[in-house]
Amino acid sequence: MLKCSLCAHDERTAKIDIIDGKPLCRECQVYLKHPVDREKIRAELEELMRDVERAIVAYSGGKDSVVALYLAKEAYNIPELEAVMVDHGLMAKEAIENAERISRALDVPFTILQYDYSDIFREALIKAQSPCRACSRRTMEELRKFALRKGYKHIITGHELPFGHHPYRLMSGEITQIRLLSMMTERERLDILKKLPFEFPELPGYTTNCLVLGPALERYWEVHGHSFEQRRIAALVRYGLMDRERAEIMLSKPNVHKRQREWVFKKLGIQSLL
Repeated sequence: MLKCSLCAHDERTAKIDIIDGKPLCRECQVYLKHPVDREKIRAELEELMRDVERAIVAYSGGKDSVVALYLAKEAYNIPELEAVMVDHGLMAKEAIENAERISRALDVPFTILQYDYSDIFREALIKAQSPCRACSRRTMEELRKFALRKGYKHIITGHELPFGHHPYRLMSGEITQIRLLSMMTERERLDILKKLPFEFPELPGYTTNCLVLGPALERYWEVHGHSFEQRRIAALVRYGLMDRERAEIMLSKPNVHKRQREWVFKKLGIQSLL
């Protein structure tokens, strides 16, 4: 099986050509022609953050949102900050405990908005698809509406991949979403976590907050033979934000505990798939 020499793609997930004797996926070929400038993106982020006086942090209690909250409070000293969790009904209790403990340690107000995303998760598992994009889209819309109600103009998220070549995007209602971890390596993020009372939960897959992700990855693997996270992880390797060995671990089929799988499928009313 051909594997891209630059990122984590292989023939299952991307078209790969031999360029100058090396296998390169089409995404890496585009990247080499139009490389993402890490220093330029970080400089643009620094300039943008100088004008942020009030913001909410999209706060899942996972490791990346925790790092984003820490940076917003301690590195950028945003005067008025609120950590807002959208609990979609299948959040791990360890994530909520992490969120509460760290927001308290950083002295940042913490708000939980409770919703039911069962429809998204049920459809994804039945069809053996990724639930993440639909979940993220709905969550960002709920946060946007919350920001409008409270008069916030900025929503900070814990994404490490920028929007193309920029660390932000404009949303309707004159809200700006800022990916505060844009182009930050995994090692940099883990070093920050060591400063905080963050406890890694034992969850399958790469998640530190979601109970449905492991079963969704497992089901996708059973049907498609690879991870639905391949493209995102490949980008992290391509940009130098994650090493290939770590990427291969994250892209392997997860080992989901039977109890967790049964609990998720029962909660979603799809025990027939067990």
